[in-house]
Amino acid sequence: MSSAPSMKCRKCEARAVIRMRQHRLALCKTHTIEWFIDQTLHAIKKYQMFGRDERILVAVSGGKDSLALWDVLWQSGYQADGLYIDLGIAGEIDYSNESRRFARQFAETRNLTLHGVNIAETYGQSIPQLAQRSRRGQTKPCAVCGLSKRHVMNRVAREMGYAVLATAHNLDDEVAVLMGNVMNWQTEQLTRQSPVLPAAAGFARKVKPFCRFYERETAAYSLLREIEYIEDECPFAEGSKQLSYKALINRMEEEQPGVKLAF
Repeated sequence: MSSAPSMKCRKCEARAVIRMRQHRLALCKTHTIEWFIDQTLHAIKKYQMFGRDERILVAVSGGKDSLALWDVLWQSGYQADGLYIDLGIAGEIDYSNESRRFARQFAETRNLTLHGVNIAETYGQSIPQLAQRSRRGQTKPCAVCGLSKRHVMNRVAREMGYAVLATAHNLDDEVAVLMGNVMNWQTEQLTRQSPVLPAAAGFARKVKPFCRFYERETAAYSLLREIEYIEDECPFAEGSKQLSYKALINRMEEEQPGVKLAF
């Protein structure tokens, strides 16, 4: 968040807690939360993501984005349950256990339903172990992780009767993926990068209600709503191409506010 004593909320003249140059907007705490929820509901309506009568399964990681999405849907009265997938990733902070702790804490304090799937128990091995087995250890854990999570999310949604699978991909995520797909001309992936992927045989509809939010905006919402989440990155994320793309686009955004939205 970017604030200064002289900066006032555009709506009420109170002290602003965030300035969003790309929107030419500064807001106080109350109006930031209100704006964030309104923008999420606008995206849901604009892209016809889901209706009030549909059950939604939210993929939660214990991080700020997914818990913020669940919080918005919960506050807005949607039938939203969570799904946490234990990947068996350790590292210095025991990453998976810490992530699960934050997801459970969020659900329990709001009396929400959180489903859990343990990859090691389901497949016999954790994500790092599965990656080590693949192509004699040459496959990066991220590739195995993504494939495993997609399979589990679709299976749980299908078996438990959820019409919609919601993920909290934000604009920074979407722009980084778009840049990678464009630079490598992954045409099949380009056609699939949409706020909504319709349901298909055996697959629930997939939606991304946060696809137009900057990462700092979801972080601001989580902070203002006092949502506790895991702040550490996955140990395997270091050196990933997506992080490189994000860093590059962030530098462009500093010089040209709104370039992420334009791209």
